[in-house]
Amino acid sequence: MPFTRIDPNDFDSVPRPVVAVRNDFPPSLELATHTHRRGQLLYAASGVVVASTPAGAWVAPPERAVWIPAGTAHAVRMVGAVSTRSVMVDASVATALGDECRVLGVSPLLRNLLVEACELPREYDLEGRDGQLMTLLVTELARAPVIPLSVPFPSTPAIARKCHAFLEAPAPHDTIEQWSDALGMGRRAFTRAFRRETGMSFGEWRQQACLLVALPRLAAGQPVTAIALDLGYESPAAFSTMFKRLLGTAPSQYRN
Repeated sequence: MPFTRIDPNDFDSVPRPVVAVRNDFPPSLELATHTHRRGQLLYAASGVVVASTPAGAWVAPPERAVWIPAGTAHAVRMVGAVSTRSVMVDASVATALGDECRVLGVSPLLRNLLVEACELPREYDLEGRDGQLMTLLVTELARAPVIPLSVPFPSTPAIARKCHAFLEAPAPHDTIEQWSDALGMGRRAFTRAFRRETGMSFGEWRQQACLLVALPRLAAGQPVTAIALDLGYESPAAFSTMFKRLLGTAPSQYRN
């Protein structure tokens, strides 16, 4: 089905430090790799977005958003029908948001600010109520908590290929020995390289990767039991325990 997309890059010439864009996407749409001159806060008011770069992947289920720094090449995949609210932030006000991709928690106040920002005219009044709203939005973004919903990719091509393959077909019981043997590396060399290049142990990365795969499936309404068993957990309870420990809530919250 054809759809009309508002390209955030069309806002580059708007003389405002922060601009907001709303888009509605059909299910399973993928946006090819692209960049923005401004930093982008990508929030899905409905559905789930998965952003990926050569350095890793980030997933934003309900009440989460992805921060993508200016100039970062990224692709975006929609899970379900997705309605986004994007905030394009100029470098002059984006300092506090950092220069790396991250997933941020979206409070009820921040969510309402994001929705309201998309209703403003492009050249809103900087000195009036609209300007104050945007200033508050940036303040709330800067204090939003970082949520561990990402998996970094190693810089060594062979290890990175294994990581990409794992995301396509998760195998939660894979061991360090299996990966190091498949790569023709010693166990110690593999573990050192993996931690150095991802900042995580292999076990931590594997768990995060399983979470990244599970969230879009949960948001699509798939049963928790089926997801848990597909990911190799002995029971839905074991999967739910891991999920709640990492995200602070039950997996059922992420189902439609």
